[in-house]
Amino acid sequence: MQFSSTQKRTLAWAAIALFVGFVLWLLTPVLTPFVVAAVLAYALTPLVDRLCLSSSGRLPRALAVLVVELVFIVTLLGMLLLMVPILAKELPQLRDQVPVLLDGANAWLKPFLAQFGIRISLDLITIKTFVLKYLSANAEDTLASVLSSLRLGGSVAFAVFSNAVLVPVVLFYLLMDWHRVVARTLEWVPPRLRAAYDSFTSEADTVLGQYLRGQLLVMAVLAVYYSAGLALFGLDLALPIGIFTGLAVFVPYVGFGLGLILATLAGLLEFAATAGVAKALIMVGAVYGLGQLIEGFFLTPRLVGERIGLHPLAVIFALLAFGQLLGFVGVLIALPASAVLLVALRRARAHYRGSKLYLG
Repeated sequence: MQFSSTQKRTLAWAAIALFVGFVLWLLTPVLTPFVVAAVLAYALTPLVDRLCLSSSGRLPRALAVLVVELVFIVTLLGMLLLMVPILAKELPQLRDQVPVLLDGANAWLKPFLAQFGIRISLDLITIKTFVLKYLSANAEDTLASVLSSLRLGGSVAFAVFSNAVLVPVVLFYLLMDWHRVVARTLEWVPPRLRAAYDSFTSEADTVLGQYLRGQLLVMAVLAVYYSAGLALFGLDLALPIGIFTGLAVFVPYVGFGLGLILATLAGLLEFAATAGVAKALIMVGAVYGLGQLIEGFFLTPRLVGERIGLHPLAVIFALLAFGQLLGFVGVLIALPASAVLLVALRRARAHYRGSKLYLG
């Protein structure tokens, strides 16, 4: 079977692409800090550029990079540290409420099931002992358990520590040289394909940039809304649960569902013995029901926009598919890759509709 020169070139490029993909798959653990830093550099470079422009060139780029990176790191640490004292404060209350909640559930469940001829006998003493054993663990026991786990999984702990150190370092250099890296990448594009490449990357960058910027605004607004809404009902864990729900909506439906479950459990544990189960259910229904309406009919259409074309189901599939193939690195590149694929599919569809094959 004879192949034309065009077919030979296509097969050669396909073989090269498969080989490069296989090598990258093998190097996934090593590439993790670089991929994380690259995704962050893509998102933070506009801030660095804007900071340099606002100073009319008086602020060195290295200083602008340090400022942006430090603000980003401090923001992440602040969000994590914000939850620690609140959760530590609530543990005694959780220990007190769990037995009461179990007694209430048992008192309601037995008569309800008895109507259908189902007789059950729960060993509440054993269940309470099992639950309270873990809720009553002191800090020393927890620390000893963590240290033991670190000794058993030393390689995992070392990988986490090394990535935590490497990511800020790699991020600094990428933010410093981002435009130079992009220019060097363009040198690999043949001149005859440069116009098509520029058009393609510009459209992909627009799609991804609009989606990410809009989604970040949606996350921030919802984090404030859920925190304030739960706090108005008097939930002590309103701040961490509200922030978690707001940030978790980045994964459509799944993040909202997790936040809903956390708020329901926290409300039942806190209000069951005093105000009753009804208050917890009313709180969750009102706050999360209104939150869904605000997100679906106002925030997402205005801040993200339907014209971007990244359907929530496509986002979920991309996150799961890339995560399954490449692990944590796959989750990080899922959105950039899906944006590129979206643009490619749009152009392929437009080319197909203008071809003789479609028009007949």
